[in-house]
Amino acid sequence: MDAERKKIHNRLRRIEGQIRGLQRMVERQEPCVDILTQLAAVTSAVKKTGVAVFRVNMKRCLHEAKAKGRKGEAELEAALTRYIDLS
Repeated sequence: MDAERKKIHNRLRRIEGQIRGLQRMVERQEPCVDILTQLAAVTSAVKKTGVAVFRVNMKRCLHEAKAKGRKGEAELEAALTRYIDLS
């Protein structure tokens, strides 16, 4: 695994830990403000990781889409639109 993919992998592991922490917070019925703050942090981390995944794989993603022709380009565009619309 190259250095960039290792960074992405590490980000995903941190996000996984944040999610487990959120589960514990809900189980312990911690204040809503604290839970929402942590949810916002997880959401931000996921968005940033998505950008990193695309940046690292952009050439490959574009090449694969181009190889599939219009269908591949439409699929990539739809995937990016779904990702952007997460906000």
